[in-house]
Amino acid sequence: MIIKRSCCYRVAAVVVLGMLACHTNTRPPDAGWPSHFGFGRTATAAQIDSLNISIAPDGKGLPPGSGDAVTGQCIYITKCAACHGETGAEPTPNRLVAPMGDTTRVKTIGNYWPYATTVFDYIRRAMPFNAPGSLTNEEVYSLTAFLLYRNEVIDSTLQLNARNLPQIVMPAKKYYVDDDRHGGNEVK
Repeated sequence: MIIKRSCCYRVAAVVVLGMLACHTNTRPPDAGWPSHFGFGRTATAAQIDSLNISIAPDGKGLPPGSGDAVTGQCIYITKCAACHGETGAEPTPNRLVAPMGDTTRVKTIGNYWPYATTVFDYIRRAMPFNAPGSLTNEEVYSLTAFLLYRNEVIDSTLQLNARNLPQIVMPAKKYYVDDDRHGGNEVK
């Protein structure tokens, strides 16, 4: 069966016009949108606050609590080693430890992360993989201390807390440049 070109052009024109019609919103943004679409429910202030746990690089938002590397090692073995290896330095896709002077180009906490506070933040909100957000503040401080110690950033005896964690200078900090651009959408 042979289709004439004029027919093909008509079909293509109809398809293009249909696509344009679907992508054009002719309704003003305030014209009758319902306040609720009939599913879900409005989040309570407590629910929003429970998810609003961001930690800024300067330490703003760090919770009370403390932890040390020795306690962190015990927690690491029970809750982290299954994915990250027994010491964190094993060559796994999820490697966390590369001591100073290690020439491998694997991104780890010691050679890539610019702020110790973001290590805390990431562990707190995303780990362990099978139960994210389930660690207590003390467990997160302890795990952060253990991982910073294993990456030769801090001494094993340092008791991490909201006061001293932001003061830790990460080795990779010097490779990052603060975004001081102005104009457009600014995120600060």
